[in-house]
Amino acid sequence: MNEKKPEQLEDYFNLSFNDKELLIRALTHSSYANEHKTISNERLEFIGDAVLDLAVSKYLFEHLDEPEGVLTKKRAQDVCESSLALYAQKFDLGSYLLLGNGEDKSGGRSRPALLADAFEALLGAVFLDKGFKETYKILEKIVFPMIKETMNEDDDDYKSRLQEMVQSDKRTLQYEIIEEIGPAHDREFVARVMMDEAILMGEGRGKSKKEAEQNAAKYALEKMVQAKSDQKAESA
Repeated sequence: MNEKKPEQLEDYFNLSFNDKELLIRALTHSSYANEHKTISNERLEFIGDAVLDLAVSKYLFEHLDEPEGVLTKKRAQDVCESSLALYAQKFDLGSYLLLGNGEDKSGGRSRPALLADAFEALLGAVFLDKGFKETYKILEKIVFPMIKETMNEDDDDYKSRLQEMVQSDKRTLQYEIIEEIGPAHDREFVARVMMDEAILMGEGRGKSKKEAEQNAAKYALEKMVQAKSDQKAESA
């Protein structure tokens, strides 16, 4: 059962829906829709995805003076599933969702893929009800500040390269800090990167969470390169 009311979401973003049913639909997962014979948020995801692509493209064009290839790569990072899940977690979107009993009990409210889809659906609902300009209220509060933080990061880092490799196959990545070792003044972090929430790709250590995640991605890349090399050797 959802913990928060849709009206609280409107208040958070200073929005007032003309069609309240659109907001309810955006928060309705297919598991709940199937149980209650109602409409899920899946079609809203479709339009929300397009709106997000356009908005992020506009933001990057205005704030990042780089050629098309760099902008395209940066946009891919900012609208991938793991990024969308982070945006959703920023305002606890999971607690607003209508989920079926099974999905709710199995931890659906924190599942990255489900949160990413719901975030797109919410954007789609706001766009249909209020227009593109009003959709910016969500993006300016949640998305653009997070994009700004990583605006000038090296696009050739290991996490970016790993994301590019798996995204072509429509796979998703999730990073998790699984261990913290040592005293506060000399802490070491251990990170794990998973693909599709179930496949362990690699682990890495570092003096910061960011460094640990980069090393986990580096290990995963090295493992993938080695696997391809082995395949070529076997077929030779």
